[in-house]
Amino acid sequence: MTQGKNRTFAAGLMLVACLISAPGNGRSEEEEEGSQVDVDLTEMPIEKLMEMEVTSVSKRGQKLSESAAAVFVVTAEEIRRSGATSIPEVLRMVPGVEVGKIDANKWAVTIRGFNDRFANKLLVLIDGRSIYTPLFSGVFWEAQDTLLEDIDRIEVIRGPGATLWGANAVNGVINIITKSAKETHGLLVSAGMGTEELGFGGLRFGGSVQEKFHYRTFAKFFKRDEGFGGIDDWWHARAGIRTDWELSTADTLTLQGDFYDGDHGWRATEPILIAPFSQTSDQ
Repeated sequence: MTQGKNRTFAAGLMLVACLISAPGNGRSEEEEEGSQVDVDLTEMPIEKLMEMEVTSVSKRGQKLSESAAAVFVVTAEEIRRSGATSIPEVLRMVPGVEVGKIDANKWAVTIRGFNDRFANKLLVLIDGRSIYTPLFSGVFWEAQDTLLEDIDRIEVIRGPGATLWGANAVNGVINIITKSAKETHGLLVSAGMGTEELGFGGLRFGGSVQEKFHYRTFAKFFKRDEGFGGIDDWWHARAGIRTDWELSTADTLTLQGDFYDGDHGWRATEPILIAPFSQTSDQ
């Protein structure tokens, strides 16, 4: 089992290493740094904040002040300052969003009540693509992960959105919007450790081929300590790539994908035909 995990994680690192060796576009260090500067929201006037553009309300860009819905936006700067290490932890900053941690590796997230692990009245999108599972029309939050440094903003609509987005958006919509590959040129390395987060790290490299084709690749891992019950420790590794090809001034073709592997413990209760008619096992 351990050898299989090592082989999977090593394959991800080899993918990243191969992509890092791809040629860059020769931009200066000043240009690279300038493209990744986040806006300090504390220095912006109220008028500018109300002009922030959102896309999740009407599927087109419009000012936040003109959106006909209860919208809350979490920016990249707020995510960086929060110290969060996962997407559900970031969502705890959003008013009206209920985030519950079931154990060290399971989350329950919903809007407008009735929260449990299998809540299915909330539509969750990453870059406009639904990430629900057909198993119960909800989201396995432990399977949804990316480098938080790659998230541009998270738009949350509190209230019905099924007319525009479909049946899942009964209680609201969460749209996680990542940065384009053009905005993430250069090398990024992050790492840390602690008592709960026993160890975590991330590696990202981005660049371009000519002037219209941009790419980035990343790899990340973490190992978290056991929480409730002493059997729910968790490790997870992920690697992926995104490319953006500017076809014209109005059109961009985006291709992205990733793969992940991990292992976590949990306590299961199974029915049996004799008293006490159930048994508990650690798996």
